[in-house]
Amino acid sequence: MDRPARAAMNGADIIVDFLIRQKVPYLFGLCGHGNVGFLDAAFKAQNRIRTISTHHEQSAGHMADAWFKVRGEPVATFTSCGPGSANLVVALAAAMMDSSAFFAITGNVPTGQFNRSPFQETGRHYQGDFPSVIRPYVKRSYQPTRVDMVPLAVRQGWELMMSGRPGPVNLDVPLDVFVEEAEVEVPVASAPIRSDAPGNPDALAAAVAMLAAAERPVIIAGQGVLIGKASAELTRFAEAMGIPVVTSPNGKGAINERHDLAFGSIGRNGTYAANDATKNADVILALGFTFDDRATSAWLDGYTLSIPPSRLIQIDIDPAELGRNYPAELPILGDVRASLAAMLAQPAASRPREAWLGRLRHGREVWRRYQDGLAASEAMPLRPERLMRALSRAVPENAIVASDVGVHHNWIIQLFDALRPRQLIHSWGFAAMGFATSGILGAKLAAPDRPCVAVAGDGSFLMTPHALATAVEYDIPVVWVVWNNRGFCSIRDIQHGMFGARELATSFQNDASRELYSPDFALLAKSFGVASHTVAHVSELEDAIATAIAANRPYLLEVPVERDIRPIGTGSWALPPLPQPEPNFLKALAAAGLSL
Repeated sequence: MDRPARAAMNGADIIVDFLIRQKVPYLFGLCGHGNVGFLDAAFKAQNRIRTISTHHEQSAGHMADAWFKVRGEPVATFTSCGPGSANLVVALAAAMMDSSAFFAITGNVPTGQFNRSPFQETGRHYQGDFPSVIRPYVKRSYQPTRVDMVPLAVRQGWELMMSGRPGPVNLDVPLDVFVEEAEVEVPVASAPIRSDAPGNPDALAAAVAMLAAAERPVIIAGQGVLIGKASAELTRFAEAMGIPVVTSPNGKGAINERHDLAFGSIGRNGTYAANDATKNADVILALGFTFDDRATSAWLDGYTLSIPPSRLIQIDIDPAELGRNYPAELPILGDVRASLAAMLAQPAASRPREAWLGRLRHGREVWRRYQDGLAASEAMPLRPERLMRALSRAVPENAIVASDVGVHHNWIIQLFDALRPRQLIHSWGFAAMGFATSGILGAKLAAPDRPCVAVAGDGSFLMTPHALATAVEYDIPVVWVVWNNRGFCSIRDIQHGMFGARELATSFQNDASRELYSPDFALLAKSFGVASHTVAHVSELEDAIATAIAANRPYLLEVPVERDIRPIGTGSWALPPLPQPEPNFLKALAAAGLSL
């Protein structure tokens, strides 16, 4: 093997050259005095890697997160020292919690000024200590303090980012390390560290036998199916074995949700049939699913899951997830896609289970009839179900839909049919408001030939509205649908449910008059140079969404939505010691004159 090439390079050139050789097409970030040396390297390479300047560092991180969620490939961000990089923390946390990867390059003060408390140095107890700020939110932070340390740090960081369970990695670089030069070995990344081995063959064979003998089996597809690109194998396995499939909210799209064996998402805002399937299953196959609280009805027995007596087979690439929240009778460490392929190769004759599938299909049909009745409403402000039906009808099947965080997110999890992997992207584990408002730009850059629509509550949109300016500056044609219910209504709903309608700081209103307040979002968009429209009547809804998408330019659509209609409950969620809400779907069904 030839020895690595050596060259005289400054730290910034080493980093940019390495990113180009890894085929990174974009740098998302914001300038600052701590990263001007890096910007100079990016300037020299601008014909090989494009820089997108945002108006807030959080936006840059959400764009990088969304890019990865759409393409499964990382890009890089750049931020400056002090507040510049501190503004990135929310986006790093969101990516880390969702196993989404990007390479976060942060600037720091010159090493010669460490411990002198210069402008924007982080750390009273240790010099230049930005890595401690983000330690919980990255797989690792590297801080080279000399130019000759950069090649190893950039190579190790890149390889770690994509190995095993993906996640963001930080490269924190003092200003002098960006600009000073040394003769170094040019870093060359190793071949991707692929964790694509199936689980133990004997355990996989035992899993197939257990599923084949089960009377009421169910598969729970988590986000690991999406990350592992195992959707085709999942569908084939479910069809071959005749097993119903549900998803975690973060796994939506792992199977086409209009497939006959697909029954929706589980948990607090799951569908009736999905929660019915998992709490009554005798055998559960969980694939890349973390068993988080919102997806499991906060681990309350009998709401979404009953393990035991349900017997759990759990396959995951991360050993820390196996048996974390529920005892697994068959914990299997391995790649989901490879494990499913190995299980497909196992001969197995499943027992007949038409009664089980018939029960779930009936529950799914009654659920749909109930929701269809509500979606026919002509009321203004719109019923949420009516807006969800319009989105399902008007958004093209090849579109990417990004949901921001708020009560609208709950409605999307419950009622939006994801037809393919990554058609729906969202911030689940950290639930970072502003993700979709900004991230939709990264999604569009990742998939320029697909329509990209962000659904954002008025509260979440106001977290990062400056994304409008970036869209105009770089001609990124995305659509924002602003779900305007004049408040932080998901938290308002908790206040009403837990504290008897006592609410504070959750409605947007004039402090003196108590009248509800809202900015004119359409006018705000126009001030940025973004086309816009406010829906005034139900009859124009589908056409307005279609028009916004067809415009092929940045476009904002404001939709007034009734704030006092809440998602129906088929599961629960607990915030101990507060009492958990009870499922209310069966009562609502009876009130609508329907029954199971």
